[in-house]
Amino acid sequence: MHPHRAWAEIDLDAFAGNLREIRRRVGRRRIFLVVKADAYGHGAVPLVHHALRCGVDAFGVGDSHEALELREAGVRAPILVLGTIVEGEERAIVEHGIEVGIHAADRVRSLRKTAAAARREVGVHLNLDTGMGRLGVFPERARTVLEEIRRSKALRLAGIMTHLSSRQGWRDPFTAEQVERFERFLDLATLLGVRRASVHLANSAAIFTGLPDLHDAVRPGIAAYGVLPRRLSEGTKLRPVLSLRTQIVFLKDVPAGTSVGYDRTFVTVRPTRIATIPLGYHDGLPWNLGNRGEALVRGARVPIVGAVSMDYATLGVGGIPGVRVGDVVTLIGRDGGEEIAAEEVAGRAGTIAYEIVCGIGRRVRRVLVGGGKPAVAPGRRVPPLLVGR
Repeated sequence: MHPHRAWAEIDLDAFAGNLREIRRRVGRRRIFLVVKADAYGHGAVPLVHHALRCGVDAFGVGDSHEALELREAGVRAPILVLGTIVEGEERAIVEHGIEVGIHAADRVRSLRKTAAAARREVGVHLNLDTGMGRLGVFPERARTVLEEIRRSKALRLAGIMTHLSSRQGWRDPFTAEQVERFERFLDLATLLGVRRASVHLANSAAIFTGLPDLHDAVRPGIAAYGVLPRRLSEGTKLRPVLSLRTQIVFLKDVPAGTSVGYDRTFVTVRPTRIATIPLGYHDGLPWNLGNRGEALVRGARVPIVGAVSMDYATLGVGGIPGVRVGDVVTLIGRDGGEEIAAEEVAGRAGTIAYEIVCGIGRRVRRVLVGGGKPAVAPGRRVPPLLVGR
């Protein structure tokens, strides 16, 4: 039997290959690899260290907690909080040299005050809202914020950025509208004398659909993990980095008319064999895959039968000869000639592949393979945010 109840194999060689493919497409531009949401569920700390060995320049995270986690793990490369920070987090950000996306003038003032008190300089990236409608400064108001940043001796304008809204990248006409709004502000910034800030807007979809101007920096995320939708990644060398596996912990031969799982959503119509696996919706197996999803056992597809519960799910394995307790079960990944991709799981669950990989829970061990000697991803201690200190 495998030593873990459930595990996600993280293929460092596939990860390195994906980074090479991204580098081939973006040339010598600076890469802010996006590792938010624990590197999209893959395990941020070990992947960041491997990315540094692969030549990645900097990293983007979702919040200050993720940034501090990387600093605690010894990452000294530039880290940018792409999302917003909230009141009380400024001091930790300043003390650990973390760069921040700026979405409003009041954040400029609070960061300036904190940085000045600590006698430190903070790198900030002015985030323009060109059409995402979520975070960011409208371009027509951004000049005021830009000038306030430049007046402060405690703040350094490290970048100007925007967030493209379409998952179709350059194939969506609205992306061109966003780019035009962004370019108009860049022209203004140039007239105001801005010369040294990085300029970045290209995410994975933009990079792989041929955005004409990638400027001097890019922010790939999901493509690095090989989960970019196939319609965008056809013809590339991207490979999935994550395989989600568990093992059979119990087998039961049942007669016809036996109900399986909560609410009797599955009742056998003939004698069969039911396998129980120790992985449920708390671990990232979507609840609505009950009676809808599939898994791989001994290189063959088998149905998920009955409702997925918090800790367990059940499989119909009556057609698999020789099946036994301890057999490996693959929910995402390849087994023999069969493969289940995260995008297929997402389609069956009625969601997107991003949610599938990001939802893989803490009980699922991340096991690193390739890139040298296989190892289990180390546990991580998360530092405090220094609130109120």
